[in-house]
Amino acid sequence: MNYRKATMEDIDQLVELRKKQLVDEGIEPCIDIDKELKAFFHKKLSDGTLIQWLVEDEEEIIACGAVVLYDFPPSYTNRSGIRAYITNMYTMENYRGQGIATNLLTRLVAEVKQLGITKVWLGASEMGRPVYKKFGFTETDEYLELAIDNKP
Repeated sequence: MNYRKATMEDIDQLVELRKKQLVDEGIEPCIDIDKELKAFFHKKLSDGTLIQWLVEDEEEIIACGAVVLYDFPPSYTNRSGIRAYITNMYTMENYRGQGIATNLLTRLVAEVKQLGITKVWLGASEMGRPVYKKFGFTETDEYLELAIDNKP
């Protein structure tokens, strides 16, 4: 399997993966969101506020995961003010249970740590919750959260 970062050339496939993910989570595809998804991926990949990883098996994308970066005012516990949110975690059904999501999470958290960000958040589906908790995410009122040690 090949792990790589998404590029602008991957946008059409990112749109399709996102729609598959939403359907797998039980969300009815009642409207056409292709235009909005393409605009989102184009903007976020262009400005560097989306770090999207892809996993390929013989050139077919079988999994993905991303982190979206948000600007907030700096604080004593977050000097940069940048916050990170894990999203678009999806593995095709016949590849689940092989550690792919954990491998993606490891890569995403490494990216965030390199940027000096100290916490990562995510909203988890019931299917994904055990993976994230095993990785070290803890429950908060609304999200799962992972504290990252950025001390040398």
